[in-house]
Amino acid sequence: MEIVEIISQVLLGLFSVYLVFKIIQSLRLVPNQYAYIVERLGNYHKTLGPGFHALLPFLDKVVYKQDLREETIEVEPQECFTKDNVKVEVDGVIYISVTDPVNASYGITNYRYAAIQLAQTTTRSVIGLMDLDQTFEERAYMSKEVVKVLSEMELPWGIKVHRYEIKNIVTPRTVQNAMERQMTAERDRRAVIARSEGVKGSKVNEAEGMREEAINISEAEMQRRINEAEGRAQEIEALAEATAISIEQIAGALSQPHGTEAMQLRLAEKYIGTLSGLGRDENNIILPKDISNYDALMEGLSLDELKEEVKKK
Repeated sequence: MEIVEIISQVLLGLFSVYLVFKIIQSLRLVPNQYAYIVERLGNYHKTLGPGFHALLPFLDKVVYKQDLREETIEVEPQECFTKDNVKVEVDGVIYISVTDPVNASYGITNYRYAAIQLAQTTTRSVIGLMDLDQTFEERAYMSKEVVKVLSEMELPWGIKVHRYEIKNIVTPRTVQNAMERQMTAERDRRAVIARSEGVKGSKVNEAEGMREEAINISEAEMQRRINEAEGRAQEIEALAEATAISIEQIAGALSQPHGTEAMQLRLAEKYIGTLSGLGRDENNIILPKDISNYDALMEGLSLDELKEEVKKK
């Protein structure tokens, strides 16, 4: 009898402890940016927001705890083939957050895994439409397409896809070597073009300089000749004017009394001075037959006739 009482007391004590445990378990303190999904007898009952909540023991149960903060999900590297049949490995990062805790709990078994798989399949599809060179240039386009596909599942999955970023695009070593050779050839081609452009520019500049120099020289020569011609013209004009004035003065002198005798005297002086230099070696002079007949020479000058002409005028 004592044994039965002891066993009953032990069982009662265990039940009391279990009841206290369940009562304590029914008291829930939900942290900020979290949502707890509560089921009552196996059916969805309500969603607990941040704060303190008391549930019914044995009836209510927290089955899902959803973190509402934005989270980062790594997308593992996967093999993809480009349009030109080059194999590449692509990995990325998805930034998502839960917007509807109920759909995130019941609309999909694991929204993280589903988002990763959908991102991988979309990435493969997009890369399959591009050449290798485009995959390095169109990362933003690929990310946009992945976000677009994931956005279609936001409502049924209860999530919000903020962005998707491609981390790495890894090509085989053979392709990398070919790309390096291509880039080296492209750099060499640009260097050759740059050098040729430099040489071309140098020659053009040199030709322009020579042309400008020739133009300047020709203009200077033309100006020099113009100046010389103008100088000669002015000189001829001055000589002509001086000659005309001298002729007028001679004519005026001849019209004066004893003008003819003075002119003959002047010419005689010139004649004697000329005769004094005939002995020089460098002189080549044509002389009259009889250089001693001065009167005949003077008569050949016709000074009397010149005087008469001046008087008539």
